[in-house]
Amino acid sequence: MRVESSYIELKGLRFHARHGVLPQEKIVGGDYVVNLRVHYNISRALETDNVNDTLNYADIYQIINKVMQKPSCLLEHVVGRIGESIFKAFPEAEVAEVEITKCNPPMRADCEGATVHCSLHR
Repeated sequence: MRVESSYIELKGLRFHARHGVLPQEKIVGGDYVVNLRVHYNISRALETDNVNDTLNYADIYQIINKVMQKPSCLLEHVVGRIGESIFKAFPEAEVAEVEITKCNPPMRADCEGATVHCSLHR
């Protein structure tokens, strides 16, 4: 059996953070949702059933949580920091698809949020 494509995905991670350009966003903060998909070869884990042979999603969550707690003006910057942190922690990670949604962006619109999505390649 040959693995064509494989990834681990964390969906709907919810955070309260202080990202934004406006002073009020840095003081009060807002709600965010993060989705992440990390492409890597799972062949070894398929055979061994050993957590050391895969990307531990609990460790990935801790990385994202740490990055989300450091304020940034732009979601694009947060996306880049998440990708950089994932690649640093997991050398086997090939691609990190990161999506961050600001749930209530300050633009006087009735919407579900403003989202930045980026596919980052090592």
